[in-house]
Amino acid sequence: MKRASIIEEIVNERNRQDEKWGEQNHNPVEWMAILMEEVGEVSKEALEYHFKHKDKTEQSLLNYRKELIQTAAVTLAMLESLERNELNNS
Repeated sequence: MKRASIIEEIVNERNRQDEKWGEQNHNPVEWMAILMEEVGEVSKEALEYHFKHKDKTEQSLLNYRKELIQTAAVTLAMLESLERNELNNS
């Protein structure tokens, strides 16, 4: 998969998040809590792939990949919020 298509998936996930939650404007500590929850989900999928899926199923890798996309989208949301709320005020 090419980088551009992965970035497009991240942007699509950001759009989905905005549709679900609306514009999010958290402080950096709150954003880190949200991001770490997402990172925890990535970790869970990696551990399940490694230890539970002896056959290393494609579905388990797709779950891992899905969580990575969501984590990247949250990171993008953090940057958007920072630009909108903190850096524009300087």
